[in-house]
Amino acid sequence: MELLAQIDGEYPRVRAQFVPRPCMHCDEPPCVQVCPVDATYKREDGLVAQDYDRCIGCRYCMVACPYGVRYFNWKRPEFQATESLNPDQVSGLHGGREGPAVRPVGVVEKCTFCVHRLEKAIEKAKREGREVQDGDYVTACTQTCTGGAIKFGDLDDPSSEVYRLSRDKRAFRLREELGTEPRVYYLKEG
Repeated sequence: MELLAQIDGEYPRVRAQFVPRPCMHCDEPPCVQVCPVDATYKREDGLVAQDYDRCIGCRYCMVACPYGVRYFNWKRPEFQATESLNPDQVSGLHGGREGPAVRPVGVVEKCTFCVHRLEKAIEKAKREGREVQDGDYVTACTQTCTGGAIKFGDLDDPSSEVYRLSRDKRAFRLREELGTEPRVYYLKEG
Protein backbone atom coordinates (compact mmCIF):
# COMPACT_ATOMS: atom_id res chain seq x y z
CA MET A 1 0.00 0.00 0.00
CA GLU A 2 1.26 3.42 -0.90
CA LEU A 3 1.43 6.08 1.79
CA LEU A 4 1.22 9.65 0.52
CA ALA A 5 3.02 12.16 2.73
CA GLN A 6 2.63 15.92 2.83
CA ILE A 7 5.03 17.82 5.06
CA ASP A 8 4.65 21.57 5.53
CA GLY A 9 6.72 24.06 7.47
CA GLU A 10 10.15 23.97 8.99
CA TYR A 11 11.42 22.73 12.30
CA PRO A 12 10.16 23.31 14.94
CA ARG A 13 6.84 24.16 13.29
CA VAL A 14 6.33 21.15 11.06
CA ARG A 15 2.98 19.72 10.08
CA ALA A 16 2.80 16.27 8.51
CA GLN A 17 -0.14 14.45 6.97
CA PHE A 18 -0.05 10.86 5.82
CA VAL A 19 -2.71 9.38 3.56
CA PRO A 20 -2.74 5.62 3.04
CA ARG A 21 -3.82 4.54 -0.41
CA PRO A 22 -4.87 0.88 -0.49
CA CYS A 23 -6.97 -0.73 -3.19
CA MET A 24 -10.33 1.05 -3.05
CA HIS A 25 -12.29 -2.21 -3.63
CA CYS A 26 -14.67 -0.27 -5.85
CA ASP A 27 -18.28 -1.29 -6.36
CA GLU A 28 -17.72 -0.52 -10.07
CA PRO A 29 -14.05 -1.53 -10.52
CA PRO A 30 -12.58 -0.62 -13.92
CA CYS A 31 -9.73 -3.09 -13.35
CA VAL A 32 -12.16 -6.03 -13.44
CA GLN A 33 -13.67 -4.94 -16.75
CA VAL A 34 -10.33 -4.85 -18.60
CA CYS A 35 -8.74 -8.10 -17.42
CA PRO A 36 -8.62 -10.38 -20.49
CA VAL A 37 -8.30 -13.59 -18.45
CA ASP A 38 -10.60 -12.79 -15.50
CA ALA A 39 -7.67 -12.87 -13.08
CA THR A 40 -9.13 -9.77 -11.42
CA TYR A 41 -12.67 -10.32 -10.22
CA LYS A 42 -15.21 -9.09 -7.70
CA ARG A 43 -16.09 -11.47 -4.89
CA GLU A 44 -19.65 -11.91 -3.62
CA ASP A 45 -18.72 -9.99 -0.47
CA GLY A 46 -17.64 -6.99 -2.58
CA LEU A 47 -13.86 -7.35 -2.34
CA VAL A 48 -11.93 -6.95 -5.57
CA ALA A 49 -9.69 -10.01 -5.69
CA GLN A 50 -7.01 -11.36 -7.96
CA ASP A 51 -6.06 -14.88 -8.95
CA TYR A 52 -2.29 -14.63 -9.30
CA ASP A 53 -2.13 -18.00 -11.05
CA ARG A 54 -4.38 -16.65 -13.84
CA CYS A 55 -2.65 -13.27 -14.18
CA ILE A 56 -0.68 -12.99 -17.43
CA GLY A 57 1.01 -9.73 -16.45
CA CYS A 58 -0.52 -7.63 -19.25
CA ARG A 59 -0.92 -4.69 -16.82
CA TYR A 60 -4.24 -3.55 -18.32
CA CYS A 61 -5.62 -3.39 -14.78
CA MET A 62 -2.82 -1.02 -13.77
CA VAL A 63 -3.76 1.35 -16.59
CA ALA A 64 -7.49 1.10 -15.81
CA CYS A 65 -7.13 1.78 -12.07
CA PRO A 66 -7.69 5.52 -11.54
CA TYR A 67 -6.11 5.29 -8.08
CA GLY A 68 -2.74 3.88 -9.15
CA VAL A 69 -2.82 1.18 -6.49
CA ARG A 70 -1.73 -1.84 -8.53
CA TYR A 71 1.90 -2.86 -8.79
CA PHE A 72 3.78 -5.12 -11.18
CA ASN A 73 6.20 -7.67 -9.73
CA TRP A 74 9.39 -7.25 -11.74
CA LYS A 75 11.38 -9.54 -9.46
CA ARG A 76 10.89 -11.72 -6.43
CA PRO A 77 11.27 -9.54 -3.32
CA GLU A 78 13.94 -10.50 -0.84
CA PHE A 79 13.33 -9.76 2.82
CA GLN A 80 15.44 -10.40 5.84
CA ALA A 81 13.55 -11.91 8.78
CA THR A 82 10.24 -12.16 6.89
CA GLU A 83 8.43 -13.83 9.78
CA SER A 84 9.28 -11.01 12.17
CA LEU A 85 8.02 -8.44 9.63
CA ASN A 86 4.75 -10.26 8.96
CA PRO A 87 3.55 -12.55 11.74
CA ASP A 88 0.87 -13.98 9.41
CA GLN A 89 3.60 -15.74 7.42
CA VAL A 90 3.31 -19.03 9.28
CA SER A 91 2.39 -22.55 8.19
CA GLY A 92 -1.17 -23.05 6.94
CA LEU A 93 -2.88 -21.94 3.72
CA HIS A 94 -1.32 -20.28 0.62
CA GLY A 95 1.70 -22.37 -0.31
CA GLY A 96 2.23 -23.76 3.18
CA ARG A 97 1.63 -20.41 4.84
CA GLU A 98 -1.37 -18.96 6.57
CA GLY A 99 -0.79 -15.44 5.35
CA PRO A 100 -0.41 -14.15 1.83
CA ALA A 101 2.35 -15.80 -0.12
CA VAL A 102 4.87 -13.70 -2.00
CA ARG A 103 3.42 -13.31 -5.47
CA PRO A 104 5.35 -14.69 -8.43
CA VAL A 105 7.40 -12.57 -10.79
CA GLY A 106 5.47 -11.19 -13.75
CA VAL A 107 2.08 -10.58 -12.14
CA VAL A 108 0.25 -7.51 -10.95
CA GLU A 109 -0.64 -7.32 -7.28
CA LYS A 110 -2.66 -5.09 -5.01
CA CYS A 111 -4.05 -4.69 -1.52
CA THR A 112 -6.43 -7.54 -0.71
CA PHE A 113 -7.88 -6.10 2.52
CA CYS A 114 -6.07 -9.10 4.03
CA VAL A 115 -8.60 -11.54 2.63
CA HIS A 116 -6.66 -14.41 4.25
CA ARG A 117 -7.60 -12.92 7.64
CA LEU A 118 -11.24 -12.65 6.56
CA GLU A 119 -11.30 -16.30 5.49
CA LYS A 120 -9.85 -17.28 8.86
CA ALA A 121 -12.50 -15.23 10.70
CA ILE A 122 -15.28 -16.80 8.60
CA GLU A 123 -14.02 -20.30 9.44
CA LYS A 124 -13.83 -19.46 13.15
CA ALA A 125 -17.34 -17.96 13.18
CA LYS A 126 -18.70 -21.07 11.41
CA ARG A 127 -17.10 -23.35 13.99
CA GLU A 128 -18.72 -21.24 16.71
CA GLY A 129 -22.09 -21.34 14.92
CA ARG A 130 -22.40 -17.60 14.34
CA GLU A 131 -21.97 -14.89 11.73
CA VAL A 132 -18.75 -12.88 11.40
CA GLN A 133 -19.07 -9.79 13.57
CA ASP A 134 -17.52 -6.34 13.30
CA GLY A 135 -14.03 -6.59 14.76
CA ASP A 136 -13.60 -10.35 14.19
CA TYR A 137 -10.88 -9.48 11.74
CA VAL A 138 -8.85 -6.42 10.93
CA THR A 139 -6.38 -5.71 8.18
CA ALA A 140 -2.65 -5.65 8.88
CA CYS A 141 -2.54 -1.90 8.20
CA THR A 142 -5.29 -1.33 10.78
CA GLN A 143 -3.49 -3.50 13.31
CA THR A 144 -0.14 -1.79 12.84
CA CYS A 145 -1.28 1.85 12.53
CA THR A 146 0.19 3.31 15.71
CA GLY A 147 -2.03 6.39 15.53
CA GLY A 148 -5.23 4.37 15.26
CA ALA A 149 -6.15 6.38 12.16
CA ILE A 150 -7.01 3.38 9.98
CA LYS A 151 -10.38 1.80 10.76
CA PHE A 152 -11.84 -1.29 9.16
CA GLY A 153 -15.26 -2.87 9.26
CA ASP A 154 -18.54 -3.52 7.49
CA LEU A 155 -19.88 -0.47 5.62
CA ASP A 156 -23.26 -2.21 5.34
CA ASP A 157 -23.66 -2.79 9.10
CA PRO A 158 -25.31 0.23 10.78
CA SER A 159 -23.85 -0.82 14.14
CA SER A 160 -20.23 -0.75 12.92
CA GLU A 161 -17.83 2.11 13.55
CA VAL A 162 -16.87 2.45 9.88
CA TYR A 163 -20.53 2.70 8.88
CA ARG A 164 -20.92 5.62 11.29
CA LEU A 165 -17.64 7.27 10.20
CA SER A 166 -18.51 6.92 6.50
CA ARG A 167 -21.61 9.02 7.14
CA ASP A 168 -19.77 11.72 9.09
CA LYS A 169 -19.87 15.17 7.45
CA ARG A 170 -16.05 15.00 7.14
CA ALA A 171 -16.13 11.75 5.12
CA PHE A 172 -15.12 11.69 1.48
CA ARG A 173 -13.91 9.22 -1.13
CA LEU A 174 -11.15 9.77 -3.65
CA ARG A 175 -12.18 10.62 -7.20
CA GLU A 176 -15.90 10.05 -6.59
CA GLU A 177 -16.67 11.85 -9.85
CA LEU A 178 -15.44 8.80 -11.79
CA GLY A 179 -18.37 6.65 -10.66
CA THR A 180 -16.22 3.74 -9.46
CA GLU A 181 -17.91 3.85 -6.02
CA PRO A 182 -14.75 3.26 -3.94
CA ARG A 183 -15.34 1.55 -0.59
CA VAL A 184 -12.49 3.36 1.17
CA TYR A 185 -13.46 6.56 2.97
CA TYR A 186 -11.26 9.32 4.32
CA LEU A 187 -12.05 11.91 6.98
CA LYS A 188 -11.15 15.58 6.64
CA GLU A 189 -9.72 17.36 9.64
CA GLY A 190 -12.10 19.02 12.02
